[in-house]
Amino acid sequence: MSKIKSSIGIIGLGKFGSYIAQELGKNGKSIVCIDKDENKVKKILPYSDAAYVSEDLSIKTLEDTGFKECDYILICISEHLDTAIFATLNALNLGVEKVISIANSEEQGLVLEKLGAEVIYPYKDSADRLVKKILNNNFLDYIALNDDVEIIEVKVPKSLIGTSVIESDIRQKYGINIIAIESEDKITTRIHPNYKFNKEDALVVIGDTDQLKKFQNKE
Repeated sequence: MSKIKSSIGIIGLGKFGSYIAQELGKNGKSIVCIDKDENKVKKILPYSDAAYVSEDLSIKTLEDTGFKECDYILICISEHLDTAIFATLNALNLGVEKVISIANSEEQGLVLEKLGAEVIYPYKDSADRLVKKILNNNFLDYIALNDDVEIIEVKVPKSLIGTSVIESDIRQKYGINIIAIESEDKITTRIHPNYKFNKEDALVVIGDTDQLKKFQNKE
């Protein structure tokens, strides 16, 4: 097995894992996948840089297949807790930026959290929500009000650091509105026009989906 430089690693290609892999692949993300089922792996090949058939989820196998070079690793195994724990531990030991594990129950989630993984619940957390958060690295959270309007939480763009709210002219330039600012773990909804953005700030903004996308891609 040869290594491949990849951004996202997906372990487990069940319904949830396969959907995530396809959506990320369609949106240009570099992904590497692994599953014990050959048919599932074949179906995901068109969307991935590499997909492997293997029951072995040891550290060595994950290293050899390129998971060590991933930014994120998603553990999409929830049916068998022992396998999920084994895969999560090995993924964490690779030292990647983030390991996300899915869980079917609160009890399972608590175990995986104790190991150090971020846990999501497929019956609570939409697969589309996870895809969107991964595709937009500065995208912290969002609420879709409808197909055209969203509320998102996004890190303040670098170019706006040190600029006041009124100087940034966000409403005029992007047609969006700031509804809250999170700074130093405090959230304020009273936005003073002379407030100057800090590099640690996160902005909660509402607006047209396309305009929000332009804003969140702003450097």
